Amino acid sequence: MILEIPEIPSDARKLTQAVIQVVDMLDLYQAELARILHLQCADIGQLANAQKLLIVDTQAWDLACKFIHFYQLLYLYKNADGVAMRHWLRRRNKTFEQTPHLMLVDEDRLTDLISSLRASLKND
Repeated sequence: MILEIPEIPSDARKLTQAVIQVVDMLDLYQAELARILHLQCADIGQLANAQKLLIVDTQAWDLACKFIHFYQLLYLYKNADGVAMRHWLRRRNKTFEQTPHLMLVDEDRLTDLISSLRASLKND
């Protein structure tokens, strides 16, 4: 099930929950989220189990906010169609000549993906 996240939460508990929800909605692994947020897998396990929260003014917090923004743009771009959102993430993108998933997880190019989605939404 795909849910809209209309705003980036400013509360640590809500932001942490939103990030974990996005991982589930996009069928990502917790280990992939660890790479996106520059954290350890054990940290993500603690976040997912509500044993730990993201900390304001850290790199992980900033990346989590960007990750939620990325999700919001993808949600708009694919008209809230979860299947289309997951397909877009894993399908080779002609602009980047690779999959957005690889860019997100392996290449630390979250900002590039945000820029691309913004441009796509502006052109539609």
